[in-house]
Order: sequence, then C-alpha cells, then structure tokens
Amino acid sequence: MKKILVPVDGSESSGRAFEKAVELAAALKAKLAFLYVANVNQLAVNSCLSAELLEAVNKAGDIVLTHAEENAPEGVETERILETGSPAPTIVDVAEDCGADLIVMGSRGLGLVKGVLLGSVSQYVVENAKCAVMVVK
Repeated sequence: MKKILVPVDGSESSGRAFEKAVELAAALKAKLAFLYVANVNQLAVNSCLSAELLEAVNKAGDIVLTHAEENAPEGVETERILETGSPAPTIVDVAEDCGADLIVMGSRGLGLVKGVLLGSVSQYVVENAKCAVMVVK
C-alpha cells in the first residue's frame, strides 16, 4: 500500500478516519492524500454561485486541509487535494486519478442530509471505488 486517500471535512467522523489513516500510513510507510470536496451542490441556488461564495467554500476547505497536514506525524509524506462538486463521485474519481490503494473515510460527514445506516457518501464510495475502502465509525 503506497497511497491512502483520506477525505476530510472537519466532522468528528472524519477526525476518527484521519486517526486511523495516520496509524496505517505510519505502519506501512504510505503517503497520505488529504481530500476536501467543497460540496457546492448543497449551496447552489438556481445553479448560480457567486464568486464570493465559492471563494469562502474553498477557503474553508483550505483550513481543513491545513489542519490535516499539520496534524500528520513527521516522516509521513502528505499531499492536499481541494475539489469542488458532489462529494461521493468526486472521492471515487480522485481515488482513481491519484492512484490511491485505499480510501479511509468516516461513516458520516457534515452533509445536510444524513444516510440511514452508513452516510450516503460513504455508501456510494464503498459500492463504486475501484480500490479498497475502510469506513471508520
């Protein structure tokens, strides 16, 4: 295992996934790729986003990614990825594009609508990712 993708959003569940991913990366000497997906679908009104709103969403993502990088242990290589779109398919696409061997993610994020058992995002990723997926509760 060379690369672990970790979707982060600042939620408690995401934090637990971060901890597990850090543990795995340290043990396997794998690279951590932190991904923040700015879910503009939840914010769009009449499919029209202002430049200011998009900038604010990206700034929030930058803060979350910086926090993740700063809390990764020394000696573990990291990268940051900031994307805009629908979280579930974006996570799957980024995992494939960046060559992730594993996705470690929380069972629920900060979405406005929560899934019934697993969060709808984690369920989609489990069903559609081409690499292994670990969902952390």
